[in-house]
Amino acid sequence: MVDSATISATPASTAAAAERKHTEVAVGILLRADGAMLLSTRPPGKPYAGYWEFPGGKLEAGETVEQALRRELVEELGVTIGAASVWKITEHDYPHALVRLHWCKVWEWSGEFEMREGQAMEWQQMPLTVSPVLPGAYPVLQWLAEERGLEYSPE
Repeated sequence: MVDSATISATPASTAAAAERKHTEVAVGILLRADGAMLLSTRPPGKPYAGYWEFPGGKLEAGETVEQALRRELVEELGVTIGAASVWKITEHDYPHALVRLHWCKVWEWSGEFEMREGQAMEWQQMPLTVSPVLPGAYPVLQWLAEERGLEYSPE
């Protein structure tokens, strides 16, 4: 079941956001049996390089969210995921793009992790020990913390 709660970055950005086209993004929350989540850094040369994020990427023409996530995780991490369906949808208005993020929880994958874009990766429990985290992830980190009976406060 998809929780269609949509979060905007700030009320002040609403008017400006209405004039911009959304970039659709599939995002994978890879979860180990112990509850740890995989985060990786944004690659050099991309906006917010070095910030920690959940892996994923833009949907290409004609792709479903699951297809895009599958492709992106092979390209970025070298792993093939099992079933993935959308859990939450949020929006974030970055200076470089207005994104609609389709968040998918993923519990199964195969292959060895390879950081194919020069990024770093870390398995993280709550509270996170990596910083800074990409601002678009804050609402999802809040929901994940609530699921675990914890509180989350961004840096």
